[in-house]
Amino acid sequence: QVRLVESGGGLVQPGGSLRLSCAASGSVSRFNTMGWYRQAPGKERELVATRTSGGTTNYAESMKGRFTISRDNAKNTVYLEMTILKPEDTAVYYCHLRQYSIDYWGQGTQVTVSS
Repeated sequence: QVRLVESGGGLVQPGGSLRLSCAASGSVSRFNTMGWYRQAPGKERELVATRTSGGTTNYAESMKGRFTISRDNAKNTVYLEMTILKPEDTAVYYCHLRQYSIDYWGQGTQVTVSS
């Protein structure tokens, strides 16, 4: 079993920045994909960004240039650096890990962009 714990959400003004962290524990494989998804009220969960343990990244088109995903494989931790935040970025951000074709999710952390 794998457990994901997110941190770093909160309230930020438009144009501001925020950094999310997600630490994985338990039976974490050396080979996996970790990433972030988000879900705004009344909308479906959508991809934000993912990064494989080998370093390959994938971003949703609307996040490119503003968000940066990184990870520390030794710590089984993935980060999401968010800049130039907009009110439409307001959502619950979920950490995700996929290994051996199994998906694991964190509980989510709220990000609110508002003045």
